[in-house]
Formats: sequence, C-alpha cells, structure tokens
Amino acid sequence: MLGILYPLLAGILISLQTVFNARVSEKIGLWETTTVIHVIGLVLVTVITLIWGQGSFEKLAEVNKLHLLGGVFGVFIVFSIAKGASLLGVSLSISVLLISQLVMAAIIDTFGLFGAKQIAFDYTKPLGILIMIAGIIIFKIKG
Repeated sequence: MLGILYPLLAGILISLQTVFNARVSEKIGLWETTTVIHVIGLVLVTVITLIWGQGSFEKLAEVNKLHLLGGVFGVFIVFSIAKGASLLGVSLSISVLLISQLVMAAIIDTFGLFGAKQIAFDYTKPLGILIMIAGIIIFKIKG
C-alpha cells in the first residue's frame, strides 16, 4: 500500500510545488526561486536527518559518483517545471512532465540502466504512452 501512497503524495506535492514556485518566481525570478526553495529544503532535510536519519555519511565514498548528479537534476527539475507552468499552465506542464518521465523510465527499465532491474519492453508500453498523449489532447480541448 505504501508503494502507491508515496508516489501519490509526490504527485500531489509536485503539482502544488509547481504552482507555488511559479508564483514566487514572478516576484523574485526563476533562478532566485530555485535557490530559495533548495535552501529551505536543505534546512528541512538537515533537521529531518538529525532527528530520524539512520544511514551513514561515512559510506558516501562508496557511492557511484555519477549517481550524485541527482542533486544537480533537482535544480533543473525545479527550474524547468516552474518555467513550463508559467509558459503552458500547470496541467499541461505536468502532463508533458509525466509523459517524458514515463518514456525515460521505460528506457531505464528496458535496458536496466544505472543498476535498475531490467523489465521487458512490449507493445503495452508505447500503447500506454499514446493513450496518455491522447488523454492530454482530449483534456486540453476547449468545449
């Protein structure tokens, strides 16, 4: 059940974050917003780590350095989502994000990239993506 609840929560929070970041960026600028929200996030996650952290920073040397690019990705994710929301609106921006995320996830799964479990690619994958694209087109039709 938690496997569904966590992504569900993430989807809700990404949508809220998109709107909030777009509104802040209208006042202070997009890169400035990206900086501020990451600093606030750093403060929060530091407190959470100090209270509930169970891992070990000492093992950081054992981590594949390529995988540390996740932090860099985060900066561009926040920037891109907020910019997309400003240009396209929240629903279309998130729709495009979901499709691109699903396509990339399918590529990672199909080839077992970055240590992910390899999952066979079959006709249902592109069919599902095409149905999502059709859904976005229908969603955006003005009645």
